[in-house]
Amino acid sequence: MPEIDFSWALLLGQGVTALVGSAAVLATALPLLKQEAWWIRIFDFPRLQIVGAALPSALAAWLLRMHQGPWGLGLLVLLLASSIYQAFRILPYTPLRPKQVADSKLHKGAAPQREISLLVTNVLMTNRDAGRCLRVIKDYDPDIILAVETDQWWLDQLASLEKTHPYTALAPLPNTYGLLVFSRLKLVDPKIRFLIEDDIPSFHSRVELPSGELVCLHCLHPKPPAPAESKTSTRRDAELLLVGREIEHSDEPTIVAGDMNDVAWSHTSELFRRISGLLDPRIGRGLLPTFHADHHLFRWPLDHVFHSAHFKVKDIQRLPHIGSDHFPIFLRLSYEPQASAEQASHAEKPDSDDYEEVEEKIAKGFAEEAEEEREKAAAQPRSANQSTT
Repeated sequence: MPEIDFSWALLLGQGVTALVGSAAVLATALPLLKQEAWWIRIFDFPRLQIVGAALPSALAAWLLRMHQGPWGLGLLVLLLASSIYQAFRILPYTPLRPKQVADSKLHKGAAPQREISLLVTNVLMTNRDAGRCLRVIKDYDPDIILAVETDQWWLDQLASLEKTHPYTALAPLPNTYGLLVFSRLKLVDPKIRFLIEDDIPSFHSRVELPSGELVCLHCLHPKPPAPAESKTSTRRDAELLLVGREIEHSDEPTIVAGDMNDVAWSHTSELFRRISGLLDPRIGRGLLPTFHADHHLFRWPLDHVFHSAHFKVKDIQRLPHIGSDHFPIFLRLSYEPQASAEQASHAEKPDSDDYEEVEEKIAKGFAEEAEEEREKAAAQPRSANQSTT
């Protein structure tokens, strides 16, 4: 009986492993470049998925004896290094690390006048199942509701919330960047601001707790780096860092919430935390990935609530599917002023390079927006002339 030649299968396996493994190594290396092009920054997101490609590729390279040659050995080393690096970046967002924000030890109902709860939801503007969203809001009954990607249709559907949450800030827009805030707690001097781009609103206010104490609240939803949205992450980064710089020297209890269109482990998110001095309640608790709600294998945390060291966590949850491409996220915080001294050391500290980078990114954000406005203005006369000839 003639022997069957399986050398082709070995070569095929080695080829596939080399292709997948090289892609995983490249996806690890690109975000190390401090470039803001969307096709580079997009690889900040799928770190867990990259590990899911790199580790099996490393195992396959070993089993297929690729390490016996110099190129295969090099690939195996790079795959193991990529896996370790990606795991190192993800590790803080697992229960394997200590919690950056402590759990509140107060018994339920011990100090309700010092609690504040928020629900952040990207509703997906084209989603027309408002009933699911309203049911989730009713079930969790947050003090403050932030809904983004909200147009006039969504405002009409959510308007009933004003019966229980009479303090509002409403900026519905048809461009997927509308923003609605409904609050049961009194809003003090609320403002809708356009920090970088004139069609991207953000919300800024103080919130009066039942105790009478005030908490600063900032809500954001910047554009993501994506070909259909923004060719770079420049303006997204600038908006987040501008807020971080504004609150850097504040001693007031502060919360920053929203769909940041950035993952918690990105360089920009870490830079924001260092500059602002805020904490991330996800650290030590879990990823709580909120996007993409319909794709189990491709999810990452895009919706965030950062806060100052004055708070401890009573509850944090990713909420049920509402028909959007994002899951809502819910957070209940306990305002415990003494916690500031306890948890201040948990905040990451900025250095001189951080300050320089923040100023550079903010300046580039304003410059990029100004350049885009000039291009739009220059294109309008040409369009008008073309339409009349």
